[in-house]
Amino acid sequence: MHNTIPAGYVPDARGRLVPASMVKPIDRLRDQTIHALIEDARLLHSQLAEFKARAFADIATFVETSHEAYGLRVGGNKGNISLVTFDGRYKVVRQIAEYIQFDERLQAARELIDACILEWTQGSRDEIKVLISEAFQVDKEGKVSTARILALRRRSIEHPKWKLAMQAIADSVRVTDSRPYVRLYERSAETGDYLAISLDLAGV
Repeated sequence: MHNTIPAGYVPDARGRLVPASMVKPIDRLRDQTIHALIEDARLLHSQLAEFKARAFADIATFVETSHEAYGLRVGGNKGNISLVTFDGRYKVVRQIAEYIQFDERLQAARELIDACILEWTQGSRDEIKVLISEAFQVDKEGKVSTARILALRRRSIEHPKWKLAMQAIADSVRVTDSRPYVRLYERSAETGDYLAISLDLAGV
């Protein structure tokens, strides 16, 4: 239950009641400015939430309809989808970004890779050593770069221990989270490139 604030008083940041007459005009103006912006921001936040829900629902419905044209019944909520208007002017992209981590088998992969390095002759493999060293570097939180680790798997190396190490990396991958995104684009008449229609306040 909220306590009723007596007429003529306003609470300060510590919850103490201060006579309204004691509040400086600049402090009242600051409060009015902030409250007006917060009220508008809450309205925009609600509208964006509604737009996001409608966008995902509309895309899923379209994908479902498109599949039904071929006699298929599949869910429309998974996978990346790119939709372009008939005239090519607009594009809507739905992406599912997955966040991954590696389990203890990543250490096994590192040991197998180290064994490969010991067997390789000096010189021709120096660039690979640098690549591997950078891939397994950790950040301030002790985490390795996902992109660099997975990039190792694109190397065409036929050494048995290397191939086993790449399998260990694949087995160590764990999807910890997935977040859906909708991005909207308009094609530039000058360059022909698709430019994002930003819904991020910093990008507007």
